[in-house]
Amino acid sequence: MQVEDEPITFEVSSGNVFADLDVPEAADEAIKARLVMRLRAEMDRRGLSQTEFAKVLGVKQPDVSNLLRGRVLGFSLERMFEFTRELGDDVEITLRPSKAERRGRMSLKVA
Repeated sequence: MQVEDEPITFEVSSGNVFADLDVPEAADEAIKARLVMRLRAEMDRRGLSQTEFAKVLGVKQPDVSNLLRGRVLGFSLERMFEFTRELGDDVEITLRPSKAERRGRMSLKVA
Protein backbone atom coordinates (compact mmCIF):
# COMPACT_ATOMS: atom_id res chain seq x y z
CA MET A 1 0.00 0.00 0.00
CA GLN A 2 1.33 3.46 -0.98
CA VAL A 3 1.97 5.91 1.86
CA GLU A 4 0.46 9.32 1.04
CA ASP A 5 3.72 11.21 1.59
CA GLU A 6 5.68 8.90 -0.73
CA PRO A 7 5.94 10.26 -4.29
CA ILE A 8 4.79 8.00 -7.09
CA THR A 9 7.54 7.39 -9.61
CA PHE A 10 6.89 6.72 -13.25
CA GLU A 11 8.61 6.85 -16.61
CA VAL A 12 7.11 8.61 -19.61
CA SER A 13 6.75 6.30 -22.61
CA SER A 14 8.50 6.97 -25.88
CA GLY A 15 5.31 5.94 -27.65
CA ASN A 16 6.77 2.56 -28.56
CA VAL A 17 6.55 0.00 -25.77
CA PHE A 18 9.10 -2.20 -27.55
CA ALA A 19 11.66 0.63 -27.51
CA ASP A 20 10.86 1.33 -23.86
CA LEU A 21 11.66 -2.32 -23.09
CA ASP A 22 14.86 -2.20 -25.19
CA VAL A 23 13.58 -4.86 -27.61
CA PRO A 24 15.86 -5.16 -30.66
CA GLU A 25 14.31 -3.73 -33.85
CA ALA A 26 11.62 -2.03 -31.78
CA ALA A 27 10.16 -0.14 -34.76
CA ASP A 28 9.69 -3.39 -36.69
CA GLU A 29 8.02 -5.00 -33.68
CA ALA A 30 5.63 -2.07 -33.27
CA ILE A 31 4.65 -2.32 -36.93
CA LYS A 32 4.15 -6.07 -36.63
CA ALA A 33 1.89 -5.49 -33.62
CA ARG A 34 -0.24 -3.06 -35.65
CA LEU A 35 -0.43 -5.60 -38.49
CA VAL A 36 -1.53 -8.32 -36.06
CA MET A 37 -4.32 -6.02 -34.85
CA ARG A 38 -5.36 -5.46 -38.48
CA LEU A 39 -5.38 -9.19 -39.19
CA ARG A 40 -7.41 -9.93 -36.05
CA ALA A 41 -9.93 -7.21 -36.88
CA GLU A 42 -10.41 -8.56 -40.39
CA MET A 43 -10.80 -12.15 -39.20
CA ASP A 44 -13.44 -11.01 -36.72
CA ARG A 45 -15.18 -8.79 -39.31
CA ARG A 46 -15.47 -11.73 -41.68
CA GLY A 47 -16.57 -14.07 -38.89
CA LEU A 48 -13.91 -16.63 -39.79
CA SER A 49 -12.37 -19.33 -37.65
CA GLN A 50 -8.59 -19.54 -37.44
CA THR A 51 -8.66 -22.49 -39.85
CA GLU A 52 -10.75 -20.57 -42.39
CA PHE A 53 -8.59 -17.47 -41.98
CA ALA A 54 -5.45 -19.56 -42.49
CA LYS A 55 -6.79 -20.64 -45.90
CA VAL A 56 -7.35 -17.01 -46.87
CA LEU A 57 -3.79 -16.09 -45.86
CA GLY A 58 -2.27 -19.21 -47.41
CA VAL A 59 -0.77 -20.52 -44.16
CA LYS A 60 -1.55 -23.25 -41.63
CA GLN A 61 -3.85 -22.73 -38.65
CA PRO A 62 -0.98 -22.87 -36.09
CA ASP A 63 0.62 -19.90 -37.92
CA VAL A 64 -2.59 -17.90 -37.49
CA SER A 65 -2.73 -18.90 -33.82
CA ASN A 66 0.85 -17.74 -33.30
CA LEU A 67 0.21 -14.45 -35.09
CA LEU A 68 -2.92 -13.68 -33.08
CA ARG A 69 -1.01 -14.37 -29.86
CA GLY A 70 1.67 -11.89 -30.90
CA ARG A 71 4.23 -14.59 -31.59
CA VAL A 72 5.63 -12.99 -34.71
CA LEU A 73 9.16 -14.36 -34.56
CA GLY A 74 9.76 -15.94 -37.94
CA PHE A 75 7.32 -13.63 -39.74
CA SER A 76 9.11 -10.90 -41.67
CA LEU A 77 7.49 -7.52 -42.23
CA GLU A 78 7.34 -8.36 -45.92
CA ARG A 79 5.42 -11.56 -45.24
CA MET A 80 3.03 -9.79 -42.88
CA PHE A 81 2.38 -7.11 -45.50
CA GLU A 82 1.67 -9.94 -47.94
CA PHE A 83 -0.99 -11.27 -45.52
CA THR A 84 -2.76 -7.90 -45.58
CA ARG A 85 -2.58 -7.92 -49.39
CA GLU A 86 -4.27 -11.34 -49.37
CA LEU A 87 -7.11 -9.63 -47.49
CA GLY A 88 -7.40 -7.03 -50.25
CA ASP A 89 -5.47 -4.23 -48.56
CA ASP A 90 -3.20 -2.04 -50.64
CA VAL A 91 0.25 -1.55 -49.13
CA GLU A 92 1.99 1.71 -49.94
CA ILE A 93 5.58 2.33 -48.90
CA THR A 94 6.87 5.90 -49.01
CA LEU A 95 10.51 6.86 -48.63
CA ARG A 96 11.36 10.47 -47.84
CA PRO A 97 14.57 12.17 -46.82
CA SER A 98 14.99 12.93 -43.14
CA LYS A 99 15.51 16.52 -42.06
CA ALA A 100 17.98 15.38 -39.41
CA GLU A 101 21.16 13.39 -39.66
CA ARG A 102 20.11 10.24 -37.88
CA ARG A 103 19.07 6.70 -38.65
CA GLY A 104 15.77 6.78 -40.53
CA ARG A 105 12.51 5.97 -38.79
CA MET A 106 9.85 3.51 -39.81
CA SER A 107 6.14 3.78 -39.09
CA LEU A 108 2.83 2.32 -40.22
CA LYS A 109 -0.37 4.21 -40.92
CA VAL A 110 -3.55 2.18 -41.30
CA ALA A 111 -6.27 3.97 -43.23
